[in-house]
Amino acid sequence: MEGYIFQLNCSDGGVPKRPVREADLTLTGLTCDRQAKPIIHGGPERALCLYSLEHITMLQDEGHPIFPGSIGENVTVVGLDWKELEPGSRLALGDEVVIEISSYAGPCPTIRESFIGRKFKRISQKIHPGESRLYARVLRTGRLKVGQTVRVLN
Repeated sequence: MEGYIFQLNCSDGGVPKRPVREADLTLTGLTCDRQAKPIIHGGPERALCLYSLEHITMLQDEGHPIFPGSIGENVTVVGLDWKELEPGSRLALGDEVVIEISSYAGPCPTIRESFIGRKFKRISQKIHPGESRLYARVLRTGRLKVGQTVRVLN
């Protein structure tokens, strides 16, 4: 299964995260990104947050004012079967980076403006399985660029 990086997103803390064309990835995340609450977000087990452009489009079709980066994902990907990804799945991003999905990202009240009625639990894994953001740990660091391929390794 192969997709590509649609957008990379960074912020100085909080949402929305803004698009960047490329960024270096370390073991703790993109060098251009900072988390406002590092106890809740970030760290080696939550170095990257990923989300699917197809799900963003589906949510927009439902009327939600969501857009890439608005719910805090660092990497917006397109072309993967999102429901097949789960903790333990490994992905190659471009030619250098390898990550492993570490957990589903619980919805946070800070993303409520991206949802009708501020109902941010719309992307809860418990309520809507397969529609959650994903956290990942970094197994191999490198440079990420918009347009790079994303391949599922297992």
